[in-house]
Amino acid sequence: MQPFDHRSTIPEPAGLRTAYAGSLNETRVGEVVQICGWVNRIREHGEHLVFVDVRDHTGVVQCVVPRSENLHPEWVVQITGTVTERPEGTDNNQISTGQIELRDPSVRVLAEAEPIPFSLDERIELDEATRLRYRYVDLRRSRMQRNLRLRSVVNSAIRRSMEEQGFTEIETPLLWTPTPEGAREFLVPSRTQPQNFYVLPQSPQIAKQLLMVAGFDRYYQIARCLRDEDLRADRQFEFTQLDLEASFVTQHDIHRFISHAIIAVVQAVSPGTTVDIDTITWHDAMNRYGSDKPDRRFGAELHDVTAIFADTTVKALTATSVQAMVAPLPLSRARLDELVDRAKTLGAKGLLWLRVEETDGQLSLNSPVSKFLTPNEQEQLITTLGAQPGDTILMVADEWEKAVTVLGQIRLGLGKQLTSDDVLDFFWVIDFPLFEGLDEFGKPVSAHHPFTMPNEDDFALLDTDPLSVRSQSYDLVLNGWELGSGSIRIHTSSIQSKIFEVLGIDEETARSRFGFLLDAFKYGAPPHGGFAFGIDRLSALLAGEDNIRELIAFPKTQSGSDLMTGAPKQVDQEILNQLGLRPAARSKD
Repeated sequence: MQPFDHRSTIPEPAGLRTAYAGSLNETRVGEVVQICGWVNRIREHGEHLVFVDVRDHTGVVQCVVPRSENLHPEWVVQITGTVTERPEGTDNNQISTGQIELRDPSVRVLAEAEPIPFSLDERIELDEATRLRYRYVDLRRSRMQRNLRLRSVVNSAIRRSMEEQGFTEIETPLLWTPTPEGAREFLVPSRTQPQNFYVLPQSPQIAKQLLMVAGFDRYYQIARCLRDEDLRADRQFEFTQLDLEASFVTQHDIHRFISHAIIAVVQAVSPGTTVDIDTITWHDAMNRYGSDKPDRRFGAELHDVTAIFADTTVKALTATSVQAMVAPLPLSRARLDELVDRAKTLGAKGLLWLRVEETDGQLSLNSPVSKFLTPNEQEQLITTLGAQPGDTILMVADEWEKAVTVLGQIRLGLGKQLTSDDVLDFFWVIDFPLFEGLDEFGKPVSAHHPFTMPNEDDFALLDTDPLSVRSQSYDLVLNGWELGSGSIRIHTSSIQSKIFEVLGIDEETARSRFGFLLDAFKYGAPPHGGFAFGIDRLSALLAGEDNIRELIAFPKTQSGSDLMTGAPKQVDQEILNQLGLRPAARSKD
């Protein structure tokens, strides 16, 4: 994938400028132009002149300015000058304007500036807290200019794709009613109805389903969503997603709509890049990678070797499931000890490791446990895994889900040494379990939400084996990140009542939690389904960033603070009184 170049498209100049810095080259020699920007750098040139590099978002141009001009870095200036070829031997091939300079300039200072709190040099590593405190300065850096302009291109491509596919953009409320989704919601007190609250929407989920009942057929929105949950590299209180819903569709139609948008986005950011989006089942993903959002850019797949050790005398391998993988790189004893500790931290009883060695053309295994394995067990293990000299075999024995999940996390940690960052591996994960386990009362727990349609082939299992029921839900994954998820929704009262029964939700509870949606379904709900993916996450991955904060103009810190504005802040008691609120008593602890 070619990196995104935010300077490749330069707009038509207007206002105080007749040209952008990045548009100037040898073809414009002799023109008198007017540029605006920030003083990027000042260098002395003899007794009477200085070189002043002026920067705007398209690039940097060198201006030869009389020493009498009083200029300082980051002052905002307007310079009118003649585009001139640089003297022979002074050109700069590192920048697009390196063959020319502006001479005979007139300089107008539009705004002076105090010394900025940090250098804008991309090569200097900056403290994130300082960057966020002075975010308006940080955003001047080329990296941040590129990232936010990339994100704008992503949004534009999404809108074009949705419109091409016949979707209607509809805005849903930001002041909403509490919903049954899993994350905590931000409450908004009502001044006109004291002691009552709105919530800020976690997603437009219920609103968009109501739009299907209303007959809009294909809805989309670049939606702002908010969740009061712990923050990390791929999560913020506020986030933006492409949200869509469509009527009279199957999940394959939803895949097609989203795939169309994804391909449009990638080609807009990196023209000529091809995208192939394939499909894998949840069970296959767990078996092969130990994750429902696997990173497939490297090998080291998991293998079920339970049968090899069916009659083993090694107690550590007597489990319902034995999973193994080959790490195709040398691992020191210290690193192996770290992996063993990591497996235990993740809940496994341990991690077995075996180094593959070759002596006189014969492969063998070397580890503290290898002497307890029979020659047949060793041979079968090497053959099944296709292990080669220098490889290290890693194994976890436990119940199936624990074994694959723990080994999948070990695999992911090792994969960082094997992964190519230039690959975009998009794929769908389908056939998720409808329920993710049992609650304290022995009732199934919805893996997504209680409106997800079960797989039609599994309806009979709802009474006999509900944990084996597959859902008509699906995730889109890119390079080990879950971009988003969706499902075909339940739209008939009989199926919805059955799911509520299985979940242990009585009619009164269902009415109190979902009444207005269930009422809407009484008046003719079409079969429908939808999807949403995180634009922050997608943009970050396309920009080569690990943290979505690098694609958000004004993000919060990991503690939820805005270092630039000081939010969150206390408010005056008078305002609280108007809202019918009072501060909670402080704990003496």
